Amino acid sequence: MRDPATDRFAAQDVIIRYAACLDDRDFDTYRGCFVDDVELHGFGPDPIRGVDAWMAFVEKTLANFSATQHLLGPPRVELDEDTARMRTDLQAQHFLREPQGRIFTLWGTYLTSLVRERSGWKIRRHELVTRATRASDPYRT
Repeated sequence: MRDPATDRFAAQDVIIRYAACLDDRDFDTYRGCFVDDVELHGFGPDPIRGVDAWMAFVEKTLANFSATQHLLGPPRVELDEDTARMRTDLQAQHFLREPQGRIFTLWGTYLTSLVRERSGWKIRRHELVTRATRASDPYRT
């Protein structure tokens, strides 16, 4: 019999690893957070389908930033056997390479569906719901 608390922590660990790997630029570990046919919404005008397309998008996008920091609120997890749904609030700071000193902040919510595979929980569908954004220039008076 499966332990719901263990499953909940394991599912939450996926989104924590997701954020940490983005900020650390650990793309190999990050890739392991997803099923091959993952579907992503809210990161552009059209859905992104497949882990290869997603990884290309992420690496290209992150090249615009000298650093990022994704701060997550406690993930709320609903378990159903070998699937899970998760809601995670976030604040993400993006430090732009150009113009230097500019910071783009995003407030939002991740809505994530996970599936249990032999290797553990993986993201099957991931959506960013943007609540607000702000660009700031610390050198402006």
